[in-house]
Amino acid sequence: MNYTRFVLFTGLAIVSYLLLLAWQADYPPTVSETTVDSTGLEELDGTPASNDDLPTQLPSASSDTTAGSTAANDLPTIPGQEDADAESVPRGQTVNVRTDTFDLRIDLNGGDISYLALPQFLRDIDVENDPFVMLQPNSSQRYVAQSGLIGPDGIDGATRATYTSRSSEYVMAPGEDSLTVDLVTSDDDGVQVTKRFTFDHGSYLIEISYLVENPTASPWTANMFGQISRDPFDDPSSVGGFGRSYLGFATTSPGDPYIRYDFGDVEDGIPSHEMEGGWIAFSQHYFLSAWIPDPTRVNNYSFRINSQNQYVGSVTSTAFQVPPQTSSTQSLQFYAGPKDQYALAEVSENLDLTIDYGFLWFLAQPIYWLLTRINGFVGNYGLSIILLTVVVKGLFYKLTETQYKSMAGMRRVMPKMQQLKERYSDDKMQLQKATMELYKKEKINPFGGCLPMLVQMPVFIALYWVLMEGVELRHAPFFLWINDLSVRDPFFVLPILMGASMYAQFMLSPPPPDPMQAKVMKLMPIMMTVFFLWFPAGLVLYWLVNSVLGILQQWYITRKLEKAYEAKKA
Repeated sequence: MNYTRFVLFTGLAIVSYLLLLAWQADYPPTVSETTVDSTGLEELDGTPASNDDLPTQLPSASSDTTAGSTAANDLPTIPGQEDADAESVPRGQTVNVRTDTFDLRIDLNGGDISYLALPQFLRDIDVENDPFVMLQPNSSQRYVAQSGLIGPDGIDGATRATYTSRSSEYVMAPGEDSLTVDLVTSDDDGVQVTKRFTFDHGSYLIEISYLVENPTASPWTANMFGQISRDPFDDPSSVGGFGRSYLGFATTSPGDPYIRYDFGDVEDGIPSHEMEGGWIAFSQHYFLSAWIPDPTRVNNYSFRINSQNQYVGSVTSTAFQVPPQTSSTQSLQFYAGPKDQYALAEVSENLDLTIDYGFLWFLAQPIYWLLTRINGFVGNYGLSIILLTVVVKGLFYKLTETQYKSMAGMRRVMPKMQQLKERYSDDKMQLQKATMELYKKEKINPFGGCLPMLVQMPVFIALYWVLMEGVELRHAPFFLWINDLSVRDPFFVLPILMGASMYAQFMLSPPPPDPMQAKVMKLMPIMMTVFFLWFPAGLVLYWLVNSVLGILQQWYITRKLEKAYEAKKA
């Protein structure tokens, strides 16, 4: 053994590892900062939204939009309406709302959700009481959810409607199932509009209703709209590394259940489309915001860039009409929260497709189901990933056995193949013919070691995307130093162990007949280790367990085949 070479390589490995740790300390993973005060009660800049911020290309009001209106003597009672003059929140300010799932503020200029944080999801796992912020009104990173009434008599025209509220703060008390926040305004003709926000305990879905009272002698007509307005800043929930999640708009249509439009698509121009029901969303890693209009109405969906260079996705419903001396209620929903596959499926059809597993979604969805079921028993996603990998390897055991059987046969005939190479070194055609005759005589399929691996690859890729997209892994701890499976291992232990296991697996396998291919395969563990240094710990854990199980399977199957071969010879 060359001890000098061994010492040099060991020293180089130690120095490289220390350099990685130093780089990690100097350039830690960054989290997008927000300058919004956590109280959410400070004023915006006070500039009214211009008409440029509102949707265009409105559908015309139809004659049958009065369905659902009530008689004048059946007007609903609006909490606080009897004391509407006793306003405790001045016009132009904001209302703060706190529930078990939201910490948000509503701008009284337009009644828009200008700030929204998720208390159950921390921005940084090491900082307590610092919730992850989804929506924010920052000038450089603006991301807000706007809604209103436009059209012939709509209150959101050249300027936004200005609402009043009875309180500056609403809090869902422990034990309460829901919380209602009412904002009130009226137009010059005396038509009163109450914009009602309804929050349910444990839910990330907000019901936004417009209660319109028309005391005049003429019908009142308007269109509801909801839109997401965002600056093109980076994804604050991204874990970095390779395989970044999609960042951009998404919608659905009658011909395509899931359509993605990134910032570049919006710049190029996107034609609007109409459909009954539907939704429009903005997707980022782990989190989603979405407007879900009335599923019984025909809605118009459009995308554009406004004069402030913000990217806007809008949904506008067909016109509704409130007859004279009557009232009417119209509603739409807004979702802002984690990309929970099953919760999104209940909110609206195809909304769960925003958890993008790619073209292998039909494999990824059952894998996700199995992972969540396993975690329901063990309560640790690190252990769940290990058990899931064991299950997947068990399902493919027979294919793996075929693969290693072929590899063992190749190892057995390597001396004979070497003799053929020496004999026909100057005649490649004769060498190829003799090699094939040897395979046929020894009953070896040279492709037997590759085909099972190719069959398993789609499942492994689908599993990769499940672990990459699963919000359940965000800030999910494992053991010891790994307290977040969604970010890289801070000490790079898992990637190094994974590389070592891959190298061990390579050494157990017969070398490829081509010397150049053999060198490439020998470098593969090193290359994979470098790549996986930046991967989330959950993904590296999966690959490490997969490699270790592969070594155990290879040792067991090869030993069994060798015993069978020796018994056959005897």
